[in-house]
Amino acid sequence: MYNEHVRAKVWVSLKKTVLDPQGQTIHAALAGLGYNGVQGVRQGKYFELSLADSLNADAARAEVDRLARDVLTNPVIEEYSFQIEDAPK
Repeated sequence: MYNEHVRAKVWVSLKKTVLDPQGQTIHAALAGLGYNGVQGVRQGKYFELSLADSLNADAARAEVDRLARDVLTNPVIEEYSFQIEDAPK
């Protein structure tokens, strides 16, 4: 269950230097559907994490950074970014 206090959003995508066949397939499908304004597609993964109330802001950033780097990504071919946010009031 998600806690209502602090969440982290993590985005994982292929590095720009890595070919993205799924993104290319999506791009071709969009073009076939008439979406000609799209010049390219890169696909990725999204994770939303509920963080322990005991983590302060610095500890939360460090925990999410370590988790994203060590578990959620393959550092050879993927990169990540994340955002820590408070739950809506």
